[in-house]
Amino acid sequence: MKPNMNSAMKQVQKAQAEMARVQEELKSDLVTASAGGGAVKVSITGDLTVTAVTIDPRAVDPDDVEMLQDMVLAAVNEALREAQELANTKMSRIMGGLSLPGGMGF
Repeated sequence: MKPNMNSAMKQVQKAQAEMARVQEELKSDLVTASAGGGAVKVSITGDLTVTAVTIDPRAVDPDDVEMLQDMVLAAVNEALREAQELANTKMSRIMGGLSLPGGMGF
C-alpha cells in the first residue's frame, strides 16, 4: 500500500473504533420529551430505546382518550427526533474529521 492509503486505513480504523465507542455511549445517553404542557413525558436513550412514559393523572380523561393518545404519540415522536439528532451530532463529529485521499472524505 502507498503511504497515503496506509494513513487512510488508519483513519478509517480509528473512526470505526470511535463510532463503536459512541454507539455504546448512546445506550446511556437519555433524552426526555413532553407533550400537553408536560402532561405526557417520554424518555428514550440515544440508541432509541424507550425507557419511561410518564402520564400526569390529570391528563386521563375517560371521555377524551384520543387526546391522551395524541399526546403520547407526540411525545414519543419528539423523543425519537431528539435522540436521532443526538446520535447524528455525535457521529458527525467523528466522520467530519475523517479525510480520505482522492476526494473520498466524509
